[in-house]
Amino acid sequence: MSVSLTPELLARYDKPGPRYTSYPTAVEFSTDFGPAEYGSHLEAAARDATGPLSLYVHLPFCEARCSFCGCHVVVARRKSVADAYLGRVLDEASVVAERLGERRRLVQYQWGGGTPTYYTPEDLERLHRGLLDRFELDPAAEVALEVDPRVTSRAHLEVLRGLGFNRISLGVQDLDPRVQDMIGRHQTWEQTQSLHLSARELGYESINVDLIYGLPGQTEATYSKTLEGILELRPDRLAVYSFAYVPWVRPNQKRIDPALLPDRDLKFALLSLVSDRLVGGGYQAIGMDHFALPDDELAVAQREGTLSRNFMGYTTKRGTEMVALGSSGISDVAGAYAQNHKRLASYYEAIDNGVLPIERGTVLNEDDRIRRHVITELMCNYVIRADDVERRFDIVFETYFASELAALTAPDGLVDQGMVTLSAAGVQATELGSVFIRNVAMTFDAYLHGSSERPVFSRTV
Repeated sequence: MSVSLTPELLARYDKPGPRYTSYPTAVEFSTDFGPAEYGSHLEAAARDATGPLSLYVHLPFCEARCSFCGCHVVVARRKSVADAYLGRVLDEASVVAERLGERRRLVQYQWGGGTPTYYTPEDLERLHRGLLDRFELDPAAEVALEVDPRVTSRAHLEVLRGLGFNRISLGVQDLDPRVQDMIGRHQTWEQTQSLHLSARELGYESINVDLIYGLPGQTEATYSKTLEGILELRPDRLAVYSFAYVPWVRPNQKRIDPALLPDRDLKFALLSLVSDRLVGGGYQAIGMDHFALPDDELAVAQREGTLSRNFMGYTTKRGTEMVALGSSGISDVAGAYAQNHKRLASYYEAIDNGVLPIERGTVLNEDDRIRRHVITELMCNYVIRADDVERRFDIVFETYFASELAALTAPDGLVDQGMVTLSAAGVQATELGSVFIRNVAMTFDAYLHGSSERPVFSRTV
């Protein structure tokens, strides 16, 4: 990383902040938004019968819960417990597809979890074929899933590749045995290497590896070895997430001794190490926490300023509405977010009664839509183009965001700190600003000023 930071700067900007997978964030969702409201928005989306869709399917089951995990997970050692879930997902798909009318074409299709490969290859084939009875895959669709190398066999990969899956993401997090002890996830190098090799041999077009920095016990020396091992595999993409320590939201993280977590300076040193090793190894930094080989479509999209982001991560499918199936899934349809029930019992009850299983959500107003766009542009492309915003929303950028621009240019503000530059063209994050891009984006978040003091978000460093 070519930027240098002072301890004072790190201390000042290391504070709780959203990761902006949505705007408004899920904290603002309300139970006033329920099945009837979601149904209306699905029907509104149906009016654009030829419009593309993204479909996310949440498969929450795991054999055990890792201490660091921040996902919605259901631990089930007996596979029979999870069998009933697949039928409910297909039932939900039927209800959603009926509301969507002729709008069934998928350009992005992803399974996440939990651990999708917790299921057998035969179960997954049954789920996939059932979903394609209700939706249609575009020939150029991204068809992706997340896998845990500890429970994923070559037979899984063969069946899924034969079904048309062309992208795969391997959960790794850290290769160091001592760190793995501390987070309750033991995964050998051979498991990771073998599955990566199988995916290459079977012709998966894009392979991603997930890593996390900021885990207990990590040092620059141990994490350097992890990066060295992963670089040897040469995946097409890497997602290197900052560990979000949020035990008030994820009680399983209480198993981690906070005294073993890297302090702020070490965590930033780990981030710098990631950037130096991956960029030095030929990868392009993408958005907040991703890296891709220069010919990968994410890298190309970022260079062209067209990169976007949704609940499935960074994407080139800009503006695509997204439907989510399964417990806890969040849909983004016709100007509204809708989240499914997280508790299995509630999710099953709604499905069994033929009701959309919505627990909460929100309808975006015009201000939300404008701010969502500018925050997404910052998080993806490090820039807000004033003429683009004015054309999309029929506003005068300088007038609409007068208070935000004043905050940026205030003495000792982000302009003075060298994080952004302002011009008639808009707002541009500098290299230093890209490191603190969540902090830059928070300037444009209308909800943060009214937030309670209760801890909600993870820290930005």
